[in-house]
Amino acid sequence: MAMKESSIQRITPRCGRRALVMGAALMLGILTTTAKVTLPKIFGDGMVLQRETQVNIWGEARHDAMVKITTSWDKKRHTTKSARDGKWKCTIPTPEAGGPYTITLDDGEKTIIRDILIGEVWVCSGQSNMEMTMKGFKGQPVEGAIEDGLRSLDHSLRMFTAKRNSQFSPVDTVYGSWLEASPANLREFSATAYYFGRMLRQVLNVPVGLMVASWGGSACEAWMTAEWLKAFPEAKIPQSPADIHSPNRTPTVLYNGMLHPLIGYTMRGVIWYQGEDNVPRYATYSDMLSTMIRGWRTEWQQANFPFYYCQIAPYDYSLIGWDVNSALLREQQAMVEKKVENTGMAVLMDAGLEYGIHPRKKRVAGERLAMLALGNTYNIGGIPEHARYEGVEFRGDTAVVRFDRSKEWVYFDKGTTSDLFEIAGADRVFHPAKVWIERNRVYVKSDSVSNPVAVRYAFKNWADGDLFCDGLPISSFRTDNW
Repeated sequence: MAMKESSIQRITPRCGRRALVMGAALMLGILTTTAKVTLPKIFGDGMVLQRETQVNIWGEARHDAMVKITTSWDKKRHTTKSARDGKWKCTIPTPEAGGPYTITLDDGEKTIIRDILIGEVWVCSGQSNMEMTMKGFKGQPVEGAIEDGLRSLDHSLRMFTAKRNSQFSPVDTVYGSWLEASPANLREFSATAYYFGRMLRQVLNVPVGLMVASWGGSACEAWMTAEWLKAFPEAKIPQSPADIHSPNRTPTVLYNGMLHPLIGYTMRGVIWYQGEDNVPRYATYSDMLSTMIRGWRTEWQQANFPFYYCQIAPYDYSLIGWDVNSALLREQQAMVEKKVENTGMAVLMDAGLEYGIHPRKKRVAGERLAMLALGNTYNIGGIPEHARYEGVEFRGDTAVVRFDRSKEWVYFDKGTTSDLFEIAGADRVFHPAKVWIERNRVYVKSDSVSNPVAVRYAFKNWADGDLFCDGLPISSFRTDNW
């Protein structure tokens, strides 16, 4: 207990300096002996735990203390011993979806976590288009957010947002708290993540927990470790805090400050919306994102958990002075789902904004991610997949383009033809093309190209995609590698 300065002055002359020091040491020992269990911020009132599995829980206590953990859903007690540094970890079994429950932790003094739900947990990460809250950015609203926010009250949809934190070395906790979906709480929560979670709630009818760790403008490299980045020598790893020239772009700093504290929290999978910052470095992105996914999976020790991501939406990057075609980054993103198992890409060719890097259609992004999860992770039938470019055949002056995952056949969403196709001959000069569809094939030709060798679709910074299949857009693509 803290003492007033005047009290200390009265005691000092009578007891002497040595007695005061001994007394302070004794008080410190008593406080240490009776210290309560402490937990990272991710373990708190209102949290969601992954259902029907063994979940990890960890924290700190007195060194060499026995920590007793009692779960209200089965009344069972689990024990673990803290190490010399006071750290401890335990796994506990969870039941089918339900709640609310409590967990009581006791190392001589009790700590109780209340209002716990058991359900589905997803980590949501990336840069500004994942971070963008339902209230939007200044002058950049989220379409439908006001109406959807008013209807958002849901005690079984819980949200945790990790506060921005850039660090030179890995840390053990993030700042944030679990909140339930409501008009007030949702205003400051990721729109993409919310729409993803809302659809899971509607279809699965179980509690859903969303843990957001994102930072606008962040580079993929910032979410990776130095070890993973050895394959990418152009990534400059900071050797001291003075080398952190950008808090969200410097390699490793967001892994250290925001991801590392979450690793080990038992969850179902990850959704990811990032790539805009890597447009100027597009050439390595498919390998880099693939490496990052494998690295996260290795550290989480949850096998090959599902990883679903958004392809960046079309936008005119010349408006920010970038002389690079972002379709090259979209192409790299499309490669990842073919390189890494249990991944999937949500295509957003119809959900961009020519003059804004933050598209308004966050419901489209979140729900397309949810469709990937519902179809592939939860095995809900009847959900279509994005059709993909598969190959091309040149027949005289005409190119015939075919697609996979196109059971319902491709079509143009805005009419009977499209002005987003180009065709080129051996001179590599692309010309606008005439296009039409016959029996799930797109036919492409131009009077200016007698012997075509390459076709491109929407392969530009900005394009309002119009090639669809089964209600979903098809990614921009090219048949060449020029």
